[in-house]
Amino acid sequence: MADDAAAAARPDPGFDTTVSHSARIWNYWLGGKDNYAADREAGDKVALMLPSIVAQARADRAFLGRAIRYLAGEAGIRQFLDIGTGLPTVDNTHEVAQRVAPESRIVYADNDPLVLVHARALLTCTPQGVCDYIDGDLHDPDKILAEAARTLDFAQPVALMLLGILHHISDTGEAYAIVNRLVAALAPGSFVAINHSTSAVHGAAMEEAVAHWNKVGTPSMTLRSPQQIARLFDGLDLLEPGVVSCSRWRPDLSPLGGQPAEVDEFCGVARKP
Repeated sequence: MADDAAAAARPDPGFDTTVSHSARIWNYWLGGKDNYAADREAGDKVALMLPSIVAQARADRAFLGRAIRYLAGEAGIRQFLDIGTGLPTVDNTHEVAQRVAPESRIVYADNDPLVLVHARALLTCTPQGVCDYIDGDLHDPDKILAEAARTLDFAQPVALMLLGILHHISDTGEAYAIVNRLVAALAPGSFVAINHSTSAVHGAAMEEAVAHWNKVGTPSMTLRSPQQIARLFDGLDLLEPGVVSCSRWRPDLSPLGGQPAEVDEFCGVARKP
């Protein structure tokens, strides 16, 4: 395809385009163009096994927008640390935050080489605000915190965004420890937003789709129950409606009313007391 030819002409950032990657598959499901044939093939196979996955990806993205509008608006947060940001599409964290508060400061952290290639796209922000990008691995939270401190003042409240990233930490104990370490560095009044894949809604179909994902793509995924996801917020004050499907976290309801369909991506937003 033409997109692949154009991508091949870019400087090689050190990634294998024949191996699908979660960030690029997600980009494909969201209608983006920063993906390769291997990503589209894997994404199509997963979608055949689990047709709801595209709706899940879009519900995930819509949750990001609603959460940030709340945080930058009603909660008055002006600093955001977005770890595992993925590829730029539309309504990225800095765009949503700076639409509400142009002076917002945002640090993105990711370790995907293709995201590095697109860092400049992520860094386009308002004249009043600041954006930075750091090459960081969630397995090393101390390095992320140290580099983010160049841009963010951790003595003041920060919104920590961990969206679609913790399910790539296979060891559940390590996932809890990473969140605890990051939260410990935040000032009181900070917020934490998390979403995480589960199989609570579609059961075996979701589990089969993730098993296929783990065979053909990187990084691997580990599904967790809503109860395990809720434990990620231990010690924090969960906002209403608690840990729920991304589609049901403060949704923009249609005039006809009723709750949107649940997806296998659960989320929550909590405040550090």
